[in-house]
Amino acid sequence: MIFIPQLLAQFSPHMMGSGNMGYYVLLGISSLASWFAGHMLKKRFAEHSQTPYPLTGAEVAEKMLQENGLNDVKVLSTPGRLTDHYNPRDKTVNLSEAVYQMSNVAAAAVAAHECGHAVQHAKSYHMLKARSAIVPVVSLTSKFTPMVLMAGVLMLATGNTIVLTIGVIFMAFSTLFAFVTLPVEFDASNRAMAWIRGSGLAGQMDNDRAKNALFWAAMTYVVGALAALGQLVYYVSIILNRRN
Repeated sequence: MIFIPQLLAQFSPHMMGSGNMGYYVLLGISSLASWFAGHMLKKRFAEHSQTPYPLTGAEVAEKMLQENGLNDVKVLSTPGRLTDHYNPRDKTVNLSEAVYQMSNVAAAAVAAHECGHAVQHAKSYHMLKARSAIVPVVSLTSKFTPMVLMAGVLMLATGNTIVLTIGVIFMAFSTLFAFVTLPVEFDASNRAMAWIRGSGLAGQMDNDRAKNALFWAAMTYVVGALAALGQLVYYVSIILNRRN
């Protein structure tokens, strides 16, 4: 997915004509929001990583999957940090090394969240199916979006808005994907918290810490979706201004 700080930085504001101020405001707000959400996510996960939990992340995942009847889903350790994800193609819950091995609230929250996606897949959660349907289109269009936008901006000097319009259409798919992702992520977190509370493995305070960790993880998706929308609106406004 192409987020606004990454994409707008590729273009000189002088190429946008009268939209200079909007460019700087949009870039500044999105960059600040992205930094804040990322900072809070790292801070909360560091804090909650100090709080012990009865099970390791791997054990949490295996237990949650088993209790949901998902015996065909495997739990694997994957290299890196914050690389946790569920792969529907081979039905694997992939946990980063720290989450897989450690026994703390943050690891439990992440593991349960990824298992939440596995439960969604097993139950054919409609928003997950919608997101999966968009993936092939987004994968294709996102490869060409920066190049098409750059060409479109350059061609504005000739009064041609067709290429930029194509770039905006490509961008719209990424924006749609970002917003469809939100209910998928929130639902996975809700499933995770429901299981954590129902497991009775930890007290209310630890459950609240797990909820807080998942909240800030979700906020990174919210910021990304809003940034994508702001980016889309900005380029649409450029096209409309050129046509008027």
